[in-house]
Amino acid sequence: MNAITGWLLDLYSDERDGLVLWFIGSGGERLRLHQPFPVTFSLAGPDEHLRAAWRWLKKQPEAMELGRGQGRDLFLPRPVTLLTVRVANAAAQPRLFDRCARAFPDLTYYDADVQLALRHAAVHDTFPLAHCYVKYDEDNLVHELRALDSAWDIDPLPVPFRCLMLEPDCDPQHDTPRKLKVSYEGHNCELSFDPIRPLLVNLRAILERYDPDFLLTVWGDTWLLPLLLAESERLNLPLPLNREPGRGVGHRKEKSYFTYGQIVYNGQQIHLYGRCHLDQRNSSLWGPDGLDGILEGARVTALPIQTSGRTSPGTGISSMQILTALRNNILVPWHKQQVEQPKSALDLLHHDQGGMVYQPIIGVHSEVGEIDFISMYPSIMVRCNISPEKPLPTFLGSDEEPGLIPLTLKPLLEKRVAIKLALGHMPPWDPRFKRYQAASSAYKWLLVTCFGYLGYKNARFGRIESHEAVTTWGREALLLAKETAEDLGFTVLHMYVDGLWVKQEGYNQPEQFTPLLDEISKRTGLSIALDGIYRWVTFMPSRLNSKVPVPNRYFGFFQDGSFKVRGIDARRHDMPAFIVDTQMDMLKIMGKAETAAQLGEYIPQAQALLRRRMNDLRRGRVPLDKLVMGQKLSRELKAYKTPSPAARALMQLQAAGKDKRPGQRVRFLYVRSKDGVWAWDLPEKPPKEAIDAEYYLVLLQRAAETVLSPFNAVPTQARAFSFAAEGTRMEQEVEKEPVYGN
Repeated sequence: MNAITGWLLDLYSDERDGLVLWFIGSGGERLRLHQPFPVTFSLAGPDEHLRAAWRWLKKQPEAMELGRGQGRDLFLPRPVTLLTVRVANAAAQPRLFDRCARAFPDLTYYDADVQLALRHAAVHDTFPLAHCYVKYDEDNLVHELRALDSAWDIDPLPVPFRCLMLEPDCDPQHDTPRKLKVSYEGHNCELSFDPIRPLLVNLRAILERYDPDFLLTVWGDTWLLPLLLAESERLNLPLPLNREPGRGVGHRKEKSYFTYGQIVYNGQQIHLYGRCHLDQRNSSLWGPDGLDGILEGARVTALPIQTSGRTSPGTGISSMQILTALRNNILVPWHKQQVEQPKSALDLLHHDQGGMVYQPIIGVHSEVGEIDFISMYPSIMVRCNISPEKPLPTFLGSDEEPGLIPLTLKPLLEKRVAIKLALGHMPPWDPRFKRYQAASSAYKWLLVTCFGYLGYKNARFGRIESHEAVTTWGREALLLAKETAEDLGFTVLHMYVDGLWVKQEGYNQPEQFTPLLDEISKRTGLSIALDGIYRWVTFMPSRLNSKVPVPNRYFGFFQDGSFKVRGIDARRHDMPAFIVDTQMDMLKIMGKAETAAQLGEYIPQAQALLRRRMNDLRRGRVPLDKLVMGQKLSRELKAYKTPSPAARALMQLQAAGKDKRPGQRVRFLYVRSKDGVWAWDLPEKPPKEAIDAEYYLVLLQRAAETVLSPFNAVPTQARAFSFAAEGTRMEQEVEKEPVYGN
């Protein structure tokens, strides 16, 4: 008998071995083990239908055990009578269930489509990169498996994994890559795509010699790996992307789907066996946190790393709920059967109100404290024991045993609070700092999503009444916070869902806000923190009516020099980089003002910057890539009655042999032509003189107006356009700076 300690990298089902597990050993070895792991799903329904299903199942070729039992469905008052199907080989269960569901569509199914990794986590307390003790025999069959750490540990042992990075030298949607950049452990090289054979030979040698645990790519799912696999097959040069010998890569097709009122596109995915592939351009969680954020998300959701890196926070929180259900002997429904209870118009008016909004006081304000409840909605769910199977609570909480939702969220909340507290006392050069930031970000998105998922109609453990209860107590907490602030002499300038902006003359130090925070926490039972103290902040009116405030539309600078913007052009995803950069650069100039009274000294500098940028635009000195717009396709092209700019750009792409699906972004430039747009991903670029500079000037004027209008410092549009032609005089008025983009 052999034994190792190591980290669980990957697991998947296998037709011969049942369950395959790959470990990174503490001694540096990479080990493939296998383990018997039968899986169970259940059927419920009328007795005669269950008897018919029993007879049908007995005739199927898969090895299985059938039994009768009872289980707990959260949405039913009494235990459910079940026909249980225990399938010996995990690889066979999905096929058997699919045939059974088609043969008996009227039955109710439980635990049928649960991910294998979640089933394993429920039995063995494993998770991706869990530190484990494993005993196995000479045939690599696991006899004992024990996790040595927890997904909730803040400082797990570092994993000695190896990463190989592959990146083409340009965006393949826009141009034809010529080189493949290869990086691993300080080694960097470039391999030419033409001819392709030497590239494949060299890449094969690197894969075999270095044997990476992670294959990190850019455009790997959608372009690079499909190309490499196709060329390796054509040239009969096998490329060992998998560690699993003789096994092809896993393909998941692209798809577009409608959710939360919008079209979402998921690109195709390529999953490997024995090592993990992550495409930075096809990962919603990659962002600024990189691999650390994905790994932290995988640890707490128990989803495979390759799945965690490409999935939505909603899928992540759903997986956590499923894992909680499995560990507490709660049945996981295949399709949710419960429907929303009927409500009167009065009930809808009372319950369906959403978060509390207190309109801001328009204008510029100095020495303003922003205080926020820490994960307000998840905290309410835990404190008030809000869960679909529980009676609707009072604000004081519940004496009942914690429900499924609080059981799921409590450890996540506690871990995030612990990490945020540690970050508050940790210098940026600490080796843990980047990982802690990534973890906090990953947990934040899971916690933000859990509230919406509670009311999502297709959520397995969702209930709209529970969702409404959360917003009810959220509004109550915010009102209590407002009353508390006013009792202590503060003026409340604005409230938005889970935060307040407050001011009191002479209060400009963090410790002066401590009594307020303590009193709010005491009255509400929820944690609240000072987000920061603004040197100055401006709450903005509607563009249409200067007397009407707009919630969540503001910008301001904190005492530490950082700034916060909401609801302005720079926050829009469809704005070109040139507009975003100009607006943010204007704000940075204005942010030099220590007080609101000093803003008058810096606004002329911001106006001068605007004139320079307008001049750059007029003279064609802005790089084309900084003018690219991006819009999502909301439907199939044929469904557009009046083609949007994105739809017109798509027509050009289709004529050039390229295509996009609903939910994908289409990039384009505004040009002076019949179509009015030029698709950015066409092989050729438009001439600079074709750019519709006047249109971009309008966008620029609007962005400038947003940040200057609170100070009555906006030139008229006619005057603004004249600025662009002031070239020589302008350069005499202000300090010279490099042309934009240089």
